[in-house]
Amino acid sequence: MCHPTDSRPPASPVRTGGVAEHGPLLLSTADGNRFLAYRAVPETPIGRSLVLMPDIRGLHPFYEDLAQRFAEAGFRVLVIDYYGRSAGTEPRADDFDGMQHIPLLEPAHVDADVAAAVKALRAESDDPVFTVGFCMGGAHSWRQAATGLGLAGSIGFYGALRFFGDATDRLNAPLLMLLAGADVVTTRQEFDQLTAGFEKAGKPYEMKVYDGAPHSFFDHSFAEWADACTDAWHRILDFTAKHA
Repeated sequence: MCHPTDSRPPASPVRTGGVAEHGPLLLSTADGNRFLAYRAVPETPIGRSLVLMPDIRGLHPFYEDLAQRFAEAGFRVLVIDYYGRSAGTEPRADDFDGMQHIPLLEPAHVDADVAAAVKALRAESDDPVFTVGFCMGGAHSWRQAATGLGLAGSIGFYGALRFFGDATDRLNAPLLMLLAGADVVTTRQEFDQLTAGFEKAGKPYEMKVYDGAPHSFFDHSFAEWADACTDAWHRILDFTAKHA
């Protein structure tokens, strides 16, 4: 489990206003899947949209709250749930075991779901669209930069690299990598090998390693990592402003 069930995200240090609208909805994909999503709309938009990609829990309340925090910072947001094909479209209880559904989740499924979310965001505005994800979702978020969706950039926290695959040569959008220095899911050596491949292929990326930080440090209850969370927020804001 990436986070305790009662974890909640830290708020952005920069807010443009409140949340104009938020709530669940169902989205449909080109391959016929229907999945649960969560939408948050800012009162004061900054002209950037996000597809938010959760960890293995799927659409957990942590990510509903995080969608609202992003909306307070001015982003238009859609959070996706990965498990419409295997677990239906009902809200997830705290005892939901995403690990049981991981073997059934293919990269093509994630790609189709993200594409549906991107399409929905673009139906609402002409804002550039970014992805941002966590753990499993972090690696899938980076991989979305290789799927031809025309993303402005892809952001990931402590991505589990087994979900990234061999996407390096196909990347066509910049990446922001926010990494935990004490991560036990993916080692620093593995990330160094990945970024060496980026450099060899001439792929643009930014990387910040928070020395000593544990996997899933982006949690308001981790008071000792509050500065790292604030820094991560600023990097997201700067990265999306630069590539919008």
